Amino acid sequence: MSYNSWMFYSSKMVDLKLLRLMIQKRIENRAKDYPIKGMRPVAREVLNYRKLVMEGVSALLKQFPVFACKFCPEVYVGDKGLSIQTCCGYRRRVKNRVHEWVIGGLDDVLVPVEIFHLQHMHRDVIKHHQRFVFERVPAVVELCWQAGADPSAKDFYPSAHNVEDSCGDVNGVEPLSPGELRSIANGTLRAWEKHRNGVQKLLLVYPAKVCKHCSEVHVGPFGHMARLCGVFKYDSWRGAHFWEKAEVDDLVPPKIVWWRRPQDPIVLLNEWRDFYRHTPLVVNLCLHAGAIAPAKYHCMMKVQSFTRPVEVKV
Repeated sequence: MSYNSWMFYSSKMVDLKLLRLMIQKRIENRAKDYPIKGMRPVAREVLNYRKLVMEGVSALLKQFPVFACKFCPEVYVGDKGLSIQTCCGYRRRVKNRVHEWVIGGLDDVLVPVEIFHLQHMHRDVIKHHQRFVFERVPAVVELCWQAGADPSAKDFYPSAHNVEDSCGDVNGVEPLSPGELRSIANGTLRAWEKHRNGVQKLLLVYPAKVCKHCSEVHVGPFGHMARLCGVFKYDSWRGAHFWEKAEVDDLVPPKIVWWRRPQDPIVLLNEWRDFYRHTPLVVNLCLHAGAIAPAKYHCMMKVQSFTRPVEVKV
């Protein structure tokens, strides 16, 4: 046996191949305890809240215009796009340019995060040549499936992201009353918060990984070995991911956007952008429909702060 397959601890030698087999055996035995029965109701609730969020956002997009930048992920909710020069351009080749706005849709508000669908939680690590064998499904649905829920085909392959009525075109749509809009917004915001809280509970029990150099996510005890990382300029990495523990924002991205307060100008200007505030995009859309922001977002919004430097007369 070669020297590389041995490791010295104090005065003892450890066979690394034998140690690896012991670890794999322990993981296989642990898989018998999954899915945990107590987490199945949580997984089912997460799926239900996910549907409510998608339905609510789709309904609000028909009433309020949402603009998405043609060349970067920036999104803005309002009658007009903003003039803040934060566009990084296509492939980030330029910086600090003006956004080019187009009508946004559901995918711009609820960012789709897709991962490999596993037949069972503790299977062998996916190799690079197997990357086309496994289907790609929404990350939250895969997490709920591993937690014991029974997602439908619409959950695994949502068609709502591609249908025409989910786009942000408000022309020709019958307007809703303020009371109806407020009801939809409050229900959507409540479902959004419960959806994220449910995902947080599942992540405390079921392992998930995220690459620290890109947005790739994997639900399972190990990350996959498909070389899909976007940091290709480092030849030694060869596109391999560097996995770390995933958080809720990795599976359910909040997408922070600019928030226009009553004291701000109709079109946010670039020279005063340090004084403008932000909100998560779903919260921003619900606020436009009359919902009340939860207290935890007040620090981000700073409703009472200034919109530009105060001129003091001497």
